[in-house]
Amino acid sequence: MTTNMISKLLSLGLSLSLLFGNNHVNNAKTQDSAIAANEKHRVIVLTDIEADPDDTQSLIRLLLYANSLEIEGLIATTSTHQKNRVAPESIKNVLTAYGKVHANLEKHEQGYPTEAELLKLVKQGLPEYGMNAVGEGKDSEGSDWIIEVLEKDDERPVWISVWGGVNTLAQALFKIRKTKSKSDAKKLISKLRVYTISDQDDSGIWIRNEFPDLFYIVSPGGYFNATWIGINQVVKGIDNAEISNDWLTENIQQNHGPLGALYPDVAYGMEGDTPAYLSLIPNGLNAPNQPNWGGWGGRYELYQPKLSDLDTKGFTGGVPVEAETRPIWTNANDQYTPWVYQNYGRPIQADSNTFNDNKVTLWRWRDDFQNDFAARMDWCTKSYKEANHPPVPALGHPEEFTVKSGDIFSLDASGTTDPDGDNLSYLWFHYVEAGTYKKEISFGPYSPNLYNVHTITAPKVTQRQTAHFILKVTDKGTPALSKYKRVIVTIEP
Repeated sequence: MTTNMISKLLSLGLSLSLLFGNNHVNNAKTQDSAIAANEKHRVIVLTDIEADPDDTQSLIRLLLYANSLEIEGLIATTSTHQKNRVAPESIKNVLTAYGKVHANLEKHEQGYPTEAELLKLVKQGLPEYGMNAVGEGKDSEGSDWIIEVLEKDDERPVWISVWGGVNTLAQALFKIRKTKSKSDAKKLISKLRVYTISDQDDSGIWIRNEFPDLFYIVSPGGYFNATWIGINQVVKGIDNAEISNDWLTENIQQNHGPLGALYPDVAYGMEGDTPAYLSLIPNGLNAPNQPNWGGWGGRYELYQPKLSDLDTKGFTGGVPVEAETRPIWTNANDQYTPWVYQNYGRPIQADSNTFNDNKVTLWRWRDDFQNDFAARMDWCTKSYKEANHPPVPALGHPEEFTVKSGDIFSLDASGTTDPDGDNLSYLWFHYVEAGTYKKEISFGPYSPNLYNVHTITAPKVTQRQTAHFILKVTDKGTPALSKYKRVIVTIEP
């Protein structure tokens, strides 16, 4: 804290003890506090690759983050769009291209698994549709592999990222229930975290009905009402350039080595499966075990949707839409006003357009994750000096602290750095929907683009509330890259 800042606080009649002395850290960290969110998440992919080019697109992006995630399985499956075929050879084809750029990726960040290591993780489910592949005698190397991964001596959750049908997981669950004791089955199932791109076969609703305690993220019903569609939705009133074919050609497909050359043109929608793992990427914002906190893959709330509230007549590929019998993590709305660049004075200002729906929860981060993707594609061919790397945000205070109603507190990004020495821009904002306090908290006279925002007054509350503040740090490299810090402020009466 600078002398100038202290004098300002004193002039307001505040003491430093009020600013920080009353802000004690909440030691009861959840698994997805800003600290825990940086751990590597275990993930198994179920993909109906070859049903649509977007599976190949999503796999190429996933491999660029293979050092940030712990990939434990790549399983070829069926879906309503490919009912009698699995294509593990197509996964292997992408891994061959990855092997050709592996050494260059390692120049930028360490920890990328080798092609040979990933090839060992390629498995397949049965080439049958939905529940036809679930039951006695329906085991596959894919379903057995899921069980083997769950049985490892590793307490971290296992994320099942489902890009097509989910029957291979259904069979694993069927076998666990049939062959394990109740206590052992409960322990294995408690490790599972499932995110499915809608329901692409009839085993999804079976799983949710039969295993009511299973952590499950899904947007049931018609695809075009699903949160995940926000990744490729052309939104009226914003700049959609970063999902355009021209952008993909320049930043991904052309002059980016073998992986880029393999990235197919869009057939139905760009990377419709990518949201199933976007929130697993450690970026300081994502908190996958807390879907209601929001992140790159969207924001979801836990409730039991009514059948009348679901889109039962929209496109589902023929999968029936049935009533949910228990709460699931599903669609939630954000109210979002984009920040737009201006050339004079303060470089950002609030847009005149405000959006409010479930798809906003995903596309609000789209420019950031597309730029991050483009930078990693550069890593496939460029030297460290030629490419851009994301900034490293830091805080001058704890990631979680407590204040009382009426207290004044500050947010401080002191210590933030950039590995390339780039100039940095800062943006602080109150993510209203992520906390329990549902009114916007004002920053007072201070601009949200300062690295430190002080004299925020905690609102009056009658019971304990939480407010989530997000720090977004963006460098001025090419492409511009953003990372985040999440600060959770507990407000006591």
